[in-house]
Amino acid sequence: MADDTITKMGVHATTHIDAPWHYAPTVAGKPAKTIDEMPLELCYGDGLVIDMEHKADFDPITVEDITGFLAEHHLEIKEGMIVLIKTGRDKFNGTKNFHKIGTGMSAEATEWLIEQGIKVMGIDSWGWDLPLPHMIKKAKASGNSELFWEAHLVGKDKEYYHMEQLVNLGALPYSGFKVAVFPLKIVGASAAPARVVAMLEQ
Repeated sequence: MADDTITKMGVHATTHIDAPWHYAPTVAGKPAKTIDEMPLELCYGDGLVIDMEHKADFDPITVEDITGFLAEHHLEIKEGMIVLIKTGRDKFNGTKNFHKIGTGMSAEATEWLIEQGIKVMGIDSWGWDLPLPHMIKKAKASGNSELFWEAHLVGKDKEYYHMEQLVNLGALPYSGFKVAVFPLKIVGASAAPARVVAMLEQ
């Protein structure tokens, strides 16, 4: 009879979804949800891919980038959708430089998605924000700590969940599919690994 034990695996170490508790202890003054408190109805819905593969490394994704893409492709964001940001950087997943390259979401674009009724969103880069070394350099140069994880920190005021290190978004159409994002139920955790699956309509 086979058996296995998982040890020393960080909840942010692979394809995963972050809970509001990861961003801050409170959201708009109320206790932030941990990953086991994520409402299951948010974990399944209509998917929408926003193609930002053309964005250069360290160039943040803006509201104008998103609205321009939607207009160009005659797409509409609807409340409750699961929005997937395609950057093409998943081809570097598993390499030592994965966290050093790519684009990422701006705080303004993140907030705009939330205002459209999007509670769950994700990206195929290492992180939701710009690359970690770039953020560190930017924050140190300016002396402004708010420039560090600025898209994450939108979650201090507006509740949302984001996925990081997605793969194979290039295999999907921009719309016309469902997404399932059920995370491991780890009590009290700030995130959890997730098997994110797209289901195309026949």
